[in-house]
Amino acid sequence: MPTSKIEPLYTALDFNSPMSDARVARIIRTLQPADGARVVEVGCGWAELLLRIAAAEPSVQAVGIDVNEDLIERGRANAAARGLADRVDLQVADALKWEAPAADVAICIGAGHALGGTAAALDALRRSIRPGGRIVFGEGIWAQPPTEAATAALGGDPDEFGSLADLVDLAVARGLRPLDVSEASTEEWDAFESGYALGWERWLLDNPADPEAEAVRARADEHRERWLRGYRGVLGFAYLTLGRS
Repeated sequence: MPTSKIEPLYTALDFNSPMSDARVARIIRTLQPADGARVVEVGCGWAELLLRIAAAEPSVQAVGIDVNEDLIERGRANAAARGLADRVDLQVADALKWEAPAADVAICIGAGHALGGTAAALDALRRSIRPGGRIVFGEGIWAQPPTEAATAALGGDPDEFGSLADLVDLAVARGLRPLDVSEASTEEWDAFESGYALGWERWLLDNPADPEAEAVRARADEHRERWLRGYRGVLGFAYLTLGRS
């Protein structure tokens, strides 16, 4: 990675997934009532969703974990700035080694791999919540049948994802009931992918002749090519709120 001062990845993003403010509001509504709830998030990154849940529900106590210390520090700074540090505990931890406390709500958005894959993640999240609890689960899906260009851009495995219906069926087979099912919009995807590369693009505009510009430009162009000519409109992202009876 170039050593010049470039805006770090993710700083232009509110969320590390294709998620809008309206999506967040919808997710929070699916958790009602949440008075006094204990909320746990695995792979929380900088924990923006967790912070917004805590802000919307003043009696919520929340814990989030991630292996990336820089992202956790960003989340802690945001929690302190918003007066939420006393109710949102963010920890650097490996999900497979961390003993999750019993929770009313368990969240995992795009981090199922940290728990061993989609099926294993659903099983682990189900075990972590009390009867009557909720799971918020976000996972990649094929919004359209996978094309050769899309699978190549994402590593070449067409079986890596299933359809939205496949994901819901997998959750139901594990004793969970779908309370809310939705899919990220093209607008959410475009905002996410543009924001992901925004730091590189801003830097290139300001430093076109820098010795490192060629490497940065190649990285940005590769990302854009994979997105626009590869998986755009084919790769989807599902958001499920699931209940445990």
